[in-house]
Amino acid sequence: MNVYKDLTTLPKFNKAVVTIGTFDGVHLGHQQIIKQIKQEAKAIDGETVIVTFHPHPRNIVGDTSGVKLLTTLNEKMVLLEQQGINNVVIVNFNDAFAKLTAEEYVKYFLYEKLNPHTLIIGYDHKFGKDRSGDYHMLEIFGKALNFCVKEIHQHIINTVTVSSTEIRKALLHSNLTIANKLLGYHYFFEGIVIKGDQLGRTIGYPTANLQLTDEDKLVPGDGVYAVKVYRLQPKEQSDNEVQNKSKFIPHTAHSTTLNGMMYIGSRPVVNGKRRVIEINIFDFDEDIYGEVLHVSVLQYTRGDMPFTSLEALKEQLAIDKETVVNFFK
Repeated sequence: MNVYKDLTTLPKFNKAVVTIGTFDGVHLGHQQIIKQIKQEAKAIDGETVIVTFHPHPRNIVGDTSGVKLLTTLNEKMVLLEQQGINNVVIVNFNDAFAKLTAEEYVKYFLYEKLNPHTLIIGYDHKFGKDRSGDYHMLEIFGKALNFCVKEIHQHIINTVTVSSTEIRKALLHSNLTIANKLLGYHYFFEGIVIKGDQLGRTIGYPTANLQLTDEDKLVPGDGVYAVKVYRLQPKEQSDNEVQNKSKFIPHTAHSTTLNGMMYIGSRPVVNGKRRVIEINIFDFDEDIYGEVLHVSVLQYTRGDMPFTSLEALKEQLAIDKETVVNFFK
């Protein structure tokens, strides 16, 4: 897959079948669009081109709180490559780009830079300043500039619209069943193992404390989860290709797979004031400080809860572990 970050040096694509969007999560809805552009490209012996944006447009033109991401830019690239896309164009979404009128967007960006043979967009695609451009405007310009425009209608799964926003809501409410179903894979994140206060060791449940490698990544709601942990081998961790690309999606040939239970919360039993991510990795006792772990979140077990003592916490952790172990069985 070719990745382009400079609009001034784009090649002349061969019968480009283009789609445009943030593609955060590369979820089932996105995959329907990808399937369509691949079919169109094959039919005309052309090539697929996905145009995406970085940073996320809502972090530039949205509210000041911004949006947490389902996939970092590198993760998105790996997922798109796995979908068999030929080319990805990453647009630097800044104030200047956001201020392009819908007409300027089509003429000076879409047509001059990409020169599409066919443009395929989702049912709710809007573009240009104040999101004033829509499918009907593209149809008009397409006839004038000689490119075809096709629309994919709203994709529904069990009456729930597949959207990145819906998946974010599900994750924040710890609804892994819905989130993972709409994603089409288990939600994942990656983090570096840092020093904690090592309280877990004193009660028989040592944990790996994680710090996200990208602070814009969305963290699921507080509680206890069943997780799979992919530990990269030292060779892969020092390899530039893996660092920049393949480490973000687990590959059994390049990693050790471990089971565990994860806690997300502020640890009320010890009057915690900051949110932490801690993973008790089953049947594992190695020094992994400084290593990067990939974590796939499989199932929500219970919510966060207060404890009157460490002994009460220990008793609950025993119940949690039994629940998670049984899940893996």
